[in-house]
Amino acid sequence: MGNIEKKFKWCLGKGKGEKKHKGLRKIEPNEKEVESHIKKALHNLDAMTDFSEKYQDWAVSAAFYAMYHSLLAILYKLGYESRNQECTITAIEYFIKQGVLDIDTEYILMIRSTKEIAGENAKSMREEFQYGTETDVGKTKLKILRNNAKEFVDKMRAVVDEI
Repeated sequence: MGNIEKKFKWCLGKGKGEKKHKGLRKIEPNEKEVESHIKKALHNLDAMTDFSEKYQDWAVSAAFYAMYHSLLAILYKLGYESRNQECTITAIEYFIKQGVLDIDTEYILMIRSTKEIAGENAKSMREEFQYGTETDVGKTKLKILRNNAKEFVDKMRAVVDEI
């Protein structure tokens, strides 16, 4: 069993038991949740644009969550509920590897390691700017992140439509 399979299995284990689990849980596909997460992703893209000038640190969080909610939409379409960011990304990787999803790995790299932004990724940037004290991201980094987030959400919306 490979690393992705082990992580996926671990996430399913964390999803067992209590109602407010901390992992990944198999459920019935839920179109209402799919639509709600796509709507939230688009809302976060709009927020990123609004935040870009005055609140760059919050723009980073909005970009990450736009991407993240689009992944949650895919999982709800496939019949999974995730309450863990790492489990969400791992599940998408698992379904790509299993041939369930046709998503180029470049999109996983966008959320995990955006090489154009000096090796940083959307998730760690979000953590840095959400929990740290720095507020200035820089216009170039922010533009790359905004473009990546928009492309990412557009692609995941297309994937949802194909499922």
